[in-house]
Amino acid sequence: MKTIGLIGGVGPESTLYYYQNIMHAFNTTYADLAYPQLILYSVNMHEIVHFARSEDWPGLAEWLLAKIDALQRAGAEFAAIASNTPHIVFDRLQDVSPMPLLSIVTATCDRVREMGLRRIGLLGTRLTMEHDFYKSPFLANGVEIVVPTEAERELIHEKIFSELELGLVRESTRTAFLAIVERMVQAEGIDSLVLGCTELPLLLTESRFGIPFLNTADIHCQSIIRYCIEP
Repeated sequence: MKTIGLIGGVGPESTLYYYQNIMHAFNTTYADLAYPQLILYSVNMHEIVHFARSEDWPGLAEWLLAKIDALQRAGAEFAAIASNTPHIVFDRLQDVSPMPLLSIVTATCDRVREMGLRRIGLLGTRLTMEHDFYKSPFLANGVEIVVPTEAERELIHEKIFSELELGLVRESTRTAFLAIVERMVQAEGIDSLVLGCTELPLLLTESRFGIPFLNTADIHCQSIIRYCIEP
C-alpha cells in the first residue's frame, strides 16, 4: 500500500470524517489488509481564507505546495486536500507537485458520469459555486451545472463558515438549505445535488426530493482508498 498524505484542517470536522472514513474502510471492505499509513498536515484555515479574500491564487498555490512538499518529506507517496474550495488552484499544484495529487473535483465528476446524471445542483462556498474550477470539468463532459440564486449563495456561504466549519449543526439551517434544494428541483429541474463543501454532509445527511445527494468527501475518500491499494 502507498502512504497517504492528507492536507486537512479546512475545516477540522471534515478532516475527522476523512480519517474515520478511510480507516473504517480498511476495517470492513478491505479487512484483509493492514491499516494504511496516513500522514496528516492540519493547516490554519484562516490563512486560506486570507488568500481567498484577496484572490491571491499564486500565493495560495505556493502556500499549499509547501505543505505538499512537507508531506512528501515525511514519507507520503501521494496526497489529497480534504476540502473542495482550495481546489481552485489544483491545476497549478498538479503541474509542480513532487508527487501525485488526487482531485475531489475529478473524482466527483467521474461519479456523476458513472451515474448518468445530466443536470446537477451545486452547493458549496461562494468560491465553489461562483468560480469555474468546479464547473469546468462537468461542462466539458456535457453535464449542466445549476447554482442557487445570489441571495441563497450568500446564505449558504455564511452558514458554512459561521456554523458548519465550527461543527455546529442547527435544524433551522438544515430546513433553510433543504428549502433551497427543493426550489432548485422544482424550478430548475436538477436531477442530483453535489455537496461541494466537505462540511455539508454534516447537515444534509440523506438524499431528498427524489434526487441523489452526492457526498464529495465520501467520493474523494473512496478514490484515495483505491489509489492507496493499487499496485
